[in-house]
Amino acid sequence: MFHHVTVLKQEAVEGLHIQSDGIYVDCTLGGAGHSLEIASRLGPGGLLIAFDQDDAALESAKERLAGVWDRVRLVRSNFRYLEQELAKIPEACRSGRPQVNGILFDLGVSSPQLDEADRGFSYNYDAELDMRMDRTAPLTAKDIVNDWSEKEISDILFQYGEEKFSRRIAARIVEARSVAPIETTGQLVELIKEGIPAAARRTGPHPAKRSFQALRIAVNDELGAFEDALKQAVRCLAPGGRVAVITFHSLEDRICKQTFAGYVAKCTCPSDFPLCVCNPEGELKLVNRKPIEPGREELEVNPRARSSKLRIAEKLTK
Repeated sequence: MFHHVTVLKQEAVEGLHIQSDGIYVDCTLGGAGHSLEIASRLGPGGLLIAFDQDDAALESAKERLAGVWDRVRLVRSNFRYLEQELAKIPEACRSGRPQVNGILFDLGVSSPQLDEADRGFSYNYDAELDMRMDRTAPLTAKDIVNDWSEKEISDILFQYGEEKFSRRIAARIVEARSVAPIETTGQLVELIKEGIPAAARRTGPHPAKRSFQALRIAVNDELGAFEDALKQAVRCLAPGGRVAVITFHSLEDRICKQTFAGYVAKCTCPSDFPLCVCNPEGELKLVNRKPIEPGREELEVNPRARSSKLRIAEKLTK
């Protein structure tokens, strides 16, 4: 069974302001926790469209969503094709283009992907280097560590993992692969440890955590896909519709915050004007100025939720 502890479930679904006859999209089906909560609030005429590129998640969701199956449509696709896929679904289109009432992104990697050794996501298990969310995709973590240049490896470790020892780790990887290919997560973990000074390894999280995160993001082009999809989501919202985004690290949250800001009206009046007279127009308004974070009770049940943040924006009516 594809088991996953849903993060910020009530807060995210409440933030979507569900209408019983509305059309909603869960861009990250995963363990179907959010999807089940959304679909359970829908009535006749309501529809949930749920995306995932992981076959295990899609198969498991059929069982978990059995009680609300008449209100659900599953789509096997990366959410970066959100607009394209919604255009194929008549219920999601109004006036010839996608127009839905709410869209949800939960950007956390599902627990089964982390915990199942053969997926190659985890530094806690020795397995073949993979890290693909879509197992039909061509690029794997093994390809990156064995074929990419030292600079390319260093860059992704620094940019996507914020790893300050990225150059040392990349150099150690390139040195090791010149002797024999790097095949497993266990081999990679040892090389990462060798690239980090002993004093730095004694404190903080697991020494391979940041590098594994960076490789996973690179393999799946997670940040590029998210930025593309979030812009599409704004276009696909009906007036009054909402988009809710749960992020798990600063890179995702920065993309979400900056993207939302680009659609929010900005006053251009001189700073000494007592009132705004320019009447700026925007496409979104922020529902919450500061991100919503999990409470103590949720963190006690699910420590993986610690870094999660929820941002919500609403499409303005014109």
